[in-house]
Amino acid sequence: METRGEIEAAVCDGVSHFEQEYMGRGPKDIRAHLLGDLLVVRLTGVLTAAEQHLVKTLPPEKGRDLLKQVRIQLIETARSALEAVIQGITGIKPISLHHDISTLTGEEIVVFTLVEAPICRETKK
Repeated sequence: METRGEIEAAVCDGVSHFEQEYMGRGPKDIRAHLLGDLLVVRLTGVLTAAEQHLVKTLPPEKGRDLLKQVRIQLIETARSALEAVIQGITGIKPISLHHDISTLTGEEIVVFTLVEAPICRETKK
């Protein structure tokens, strides 16, 4: 049985590897927070140079909307693989996935709702 921190670290590694494999690059920073049956993953520095250029050259709302649509489609296409990563780490099946990305800050948030909270051992003090 792992501690909450060990699960969070493994999630960071797994999601970072997923981003590299499916999106073509990993985040500059990644943090995971396990809150009961919710798993929140915050990635920063995820926009590629091409995505940043696209957002800057098109009218603000058009560039933002286009980039978000592409990212949503990419996540939906690879959703089962991403959920398998999370289930493999936590031992719990995800029942929903929520995703958003900021074209201003390059921050991406992924929230998983799990069937139940993973059982974690207490950390030693």
